[in-house]
Amino acid sequence: MESSDAELDLQRSVQAVLRELGAQAPALQSNQGMWRWSLHKKVERDPGKSPALVRILLRELEKAESEDIRHAIIPLLHTLMYVLTKATGITEELYRRTYTFCTRLLTLPAPYCTVALDCAIRLKTETAVPGTLYQRLVIAEQNLTSELYPYQERAFLFVDPELVSPSVCSALLLELEAAQVQQTPEACMRHVVAHALQAALGDACHASALQRKLQASPRQALERYFHAVVAAVEQMASEPSPSREGHLERLEEIYCSLLGPAAAARGRCGGDPLQSPQPNIPLPSPHITFHLWTDEEQLWKELVLFLRPRSQLCLSADLEALDLQGLWPDRELARVSMLSTDSGIERDLPPGADELPLPGSPEMERARLQRKGGVKKRVRLPDVLMPACWDGPPGLHRRTGRPSGDGELLPGVSRLHTARVLVLGDDRMLGRLAQAYHCLRKRETQKCCLTPRLSLQLYYIPVLAPEKQASCRHSELRELATFLGRADPWYESTVNTLCPAIHKLAEMPPSLDTSRTVDPFILDVITYYLRMGTQPIYFQIYTVKIFRDLSQHPAEDIFLTELKVKIQDTKPPKDGFSPRRRGAAEGPGAELNICYQKALLSHRAQEVAVSLRATGLVLKTFAASDTEVPGPAPAPPPAVPVTDHTCLNVSVTEVIKSSNLAGRSFSMVTNTFRTANIQIQSQDQRLLTLLLDKDGRRTFKDVVRFEVSPCPEPCSGAHKSEASQLGSHGQEVEGTNAKPKPLLMPINTFSGIVQ
Repeated sequence: MESSDAELDLQRSVQAVLRELGAQAPALQSNQGMWRWSLHKKVERDPGKSPALVRILLRELEKAESEDIRHAIIPLLHTLMYVLTKATGITEELYRRTYTFCTRLLTLPAPYCTVALDCAIRLKTETAVPGTLYQRLVIAEQNLTSELYPYQERAFLFVDPELVSPSVCSALLLELEAAQVQQTPEACMRHVVAHALQAALGDACHASALQRKLQASPRQALERYFHAVVAAVEQMASEPSPSREGHLERLEEIYCSLLGPAAAARGRCGGDPLQSPQPNIPLPSPHITFHLWTDEEQLWKELVLFLRPRSQLCLSADLEALDLQGLWPDRELARVSMLSTDSGIERDLPPGADELPLPGSPEMERARLQRKGGVKKRVRLPDVLMPACWDGPPGLHRRTGRPSGDGELLPGVSRLHTARVLVLGDDRMLGRLAQAYHCLRKRETQKCCLTPRLSLQLYYIPVLAPEKQASCRHSELRELATFLGRADPWYESTVNTLCPAIHKLAEMPPSLDTSRTVDPFILDVITYYLRMGTQPIYFQIYTVKIFRDLSQHPAEDIFLTELKVKIQDTKPPKDGFSPRRRGAAEGPGAELNICYQKALLSHRAQEVAVSLRATGLVLKTFAASDTEVPGPAPAPPPAVPVTDHTCLNVSVTEVIKSSNLAGRSFSMVTNTFRTANIQIQSQDQRLLTLLLDKDGRRTFKDVVRFEVSPCPEPCSGAHKSEASQLGSHGQEVEGTNAKPKPLLMPINTFSGIVQ
């Protein structure tokens, strides 16, 4: 009866999560994000409910598949995988049912097949070697030393102190510090050993006695058991056809050495009937470092320190002086062409350099005619500096998909180090992140020190600062978060609802009772987002050239979401500024000369030039319909240039002059069009003011002319020009293939763009 009541309670919680996905009522929307969190907490407090919850989630997934309720498939699948990562005691039959279901989803379009493939790869190993997912996750997130699994992860939480209130920063910092105090390396190693043994042995494992033994073990003995368990799990998981029986035998030996033969024999006989309920093995939250974003190069500096070996770590104020040679995984990448100083003939080598054949032997005769390699030149490939793991595969504007890395050591993993950069704020913070991402890519073209070893993942949680302005200002500052929520309903339900919860947390007084156990809701949701948000959506970065004087070189900057243009008051003309045209109509605004390339579905270049009087312009990367129709067009083949589909949505407030019996009058009309490139120049004495990404700190005044175009990859132009000169057989090819690829910034979500 109790088991039936527990399953009914779990069933009601799962139904609440499903109702929340399509919730329209304000009462349900106010509690969004809490149902999933409370469901996982129920299983965490009572691990024995895990198999029942897995069965319930599988039934709901099969029902969603049969009834074609696709919007529920990915949220349920993520919830199921999160439970399977933590749980012990899951039968092999449940694992196989889940794996079979994921393979059936491979026939669906993206992103369903993409998420299902990722889950199927992990489930295949977990089915044969239970506990693998938990062990690898803890080792990577807590940076535990292991030769068999050398992957390391670090989560960086960046907050702009000018955009987020000090109370929110303090609350987040206190919650992160409280979690890190309990997650010592010893505690994490105990969790890994206990979880692996319970997952493999099941009811034969005396869990309480095992926990007490591990708690009493000294550091040296604990490390020995930890490395033995990791070796057993990783060696079995690396086999082509792992045997669950063989894995069980190896862990039984470790279990006997821990508790002794008597306890092991009692476990094989069915365990202790008076044994207390199965103790909980927590899954520690990732190692998250908190940073106030005050330095323009702070992101690059933190990533360099993360990649530095601990033995060579130098906390210097000037990170430019750091010796980055230790960051190269392959010295071949840094090798420079060398010129031989000898004659290049083998027989001219000095004695003792190599063992020479005997005189008169056939080897000696052949050596007289052989030449030594003189000049060795490394062939530069088009994409050697910027592999696909940084920005994912080529795709459309705001394309979704999983980055495809090369040289993968494990399925789905392409680099030893993973940096998960999480930013809190609004669209202004994302504009600053785009600047840092662009500078990072440019720096890598000069000295490639991060790319070969680092997989960079970007995450975003919208947090709006409390302002006294109208609520419409808040909606303007969270346009990208609104798009992400419409594109991915699970992101809307889980992440977009954190903004009010974070402010409530900041307003609560700190608890002085350190003995009371508190469930950190904000940290738990951040952890869930970092672990399960694996599907990025790509956003085009735009570059703007700003002319304050037409006779001088322009200043350059980039923006991600918006560029707003205002007309300044009349000022004396500068040198090089075109004089005011005779007969220009008096009235508001300024005469603008606009030249742009029309965005057409046929991909044909159509230039449009027009002169008009306007009071302002707004260039947005989001159209009004983007929040209603999230799906992009199908991806073109790899050989098709992808920049043709990127477009800006331009709104021009035009001044229309009319004459009647009462005199001249002016009316305002808003014209909109889409373009990929645009150049705007003022023809009057009126100058322009540019505001980038809604950030008042990024304002450019006294502008005469500006040009906007998709930002290219910092390295793609040079590499494409080299690749276009010589083909694969040394023949010249046409320069049309040298078109630079656009620079796309990925932001991770749970599903990507749901079609």
